[in-house]
Amino acid sequence: MPITDPLKKQIAQKARLYFKVCFSCGAKNSMSATRCRKCHNPYLRLKNRTLGIKK
Repeated sequence: MPITDPLKKQIAQKARLYFKVCFSCGAKNSMSATRCRKCHNPYLRLKNRTLGIKK
């Protein structure tokens, strides 16, 4: 069921799309993180937020 309320949609998108991912273990981290919460590796990337159909 799609979310029609724009405020709720914005909150959901922020929770699902705006975080960092560890390169070595794949754990989710906050946007302000400088190292992984799980393995303490400093090598983090932003989540890929491209939209479109998966191929």
